[in-house]
Amino acid sequence: MPRTKKRICIVGSGNWGSAIAKIIGANVVKFNNKFEERVTMYVYEEIINNAKLTDIINELHENIKYLPGHKLPENIVAVPDVVEAAKDADILVFVIPHQFIRTLCATLLGKIKPTAVGLSLIKGFDSGDGTSIKLISKVIEENLKIPCYVLMGANLANEVAEEKFCETTIGCKDKRLAPLMRDMIQTLNFRVVVVDDCEAVEVCGALKNIVACAAGFVDGLGLGDNTKAAVIRLGLMEMVKFVDTFYGGAKLSTFFESCGVADLITTCYGGRNRRVCEQFVKTGKTIKELEDELLSGQKLQGPATADEVNGMLKAKNITDKFPLFTAVHRICNRELKAADLIDQIRNHPEHVMRMEVIEDED
Repeated sequence: MPRTKKRICIVGSGNWGSAIAKIIGANVVKFNNKFEERVTMYVYEEIINNAKLTDIINELHENIKYLPGHKLPENIVAVPDVVEAAKDADILVFVIPHQFIRTLCATLLGKIKPTAVGLSLIKGFDSGDGTSIKLISKVIEENLKIPCYVLMGANLANEVAEEKFCETTIGCKDKRLAPLMRDMIQTLNFRVVVVDDCEAVEVCGALKNIVACAAGFVDGLGLGDNTKAAVIRLGLMEMVKFVDTFYGGAKLSTFFESCGVADLITTCYGGRNRRVCEQFVKTGKTIKELEDELLSGQKLQGPATADEVNGMLKAKNITDKFPLFTAVHRICNRELKAADLIDQIRNHPEHVMRMEVIEDED
């Protein structure tokens, strides 16, 4: 009989990759009629305490560098060679920093099953030629010649690993595949909603990191919760406008899924982009210095995404319509001081538009 069980490879092993490995490892055992129990996880090899990180994970079943204190299921097998890890997989779960996706795809091209499908958990854009940006899922599709769907949500890795209740959103247009993706991910405390609005789901996951940088500036300046709430609201409005401008046809309801407003809120209060940008204001250090100092090898997504988005806005000459996104980009590049943030958004188009409506009604 032909094999019907699906083999899974998790491509990446940072804190989010390790947290999702904990879920997937348990779920493939639970649904052993649908999935092979052995799950490979590509791990970029590092030496920790004179031992290889892959050996530590496979012996202790714990990623002591990126997700310490959480046991991984014993069926999660760390592999330092991405081709070896991915070659037999039917489902590739991508969870690496977005800056590395093209190099990874070049390495995997022609080395994976032609029938494989991808699920991207990567939040960010690919900057392409500098005047346009591509969705990470599209980069994967174009470079690996496989379909790729997306998972985004209010999912801080440590809280997911601690099995605190949360939700996530999967964007998948394939109605036959959607239930399989859900079964691979969903638990009692990690609830999944599947929608077909894939582009909006993915764009939300990237843009919210820009807004989180602005929230961090607000915290660093000590401006309070009212200001932070205004920044979050204006950021959400710019997210909606951005999707409408570049990916027309998105459903407004998608922004009220976990991938939208929920992810925006949690990232603006608890994420690494907020934390680093708060320290950027308080210490005067560069983003790169703080990334190296505070993130233990993890990469910050917000400033890079702001840079990529700014290139796209400039190409259309519409930076003035996105003053918050533009301000974050300029502050991260030290073209503006963080204290200038409020001046940059004080006359936001959202405010002007509301005034015009009131005047018209009068």
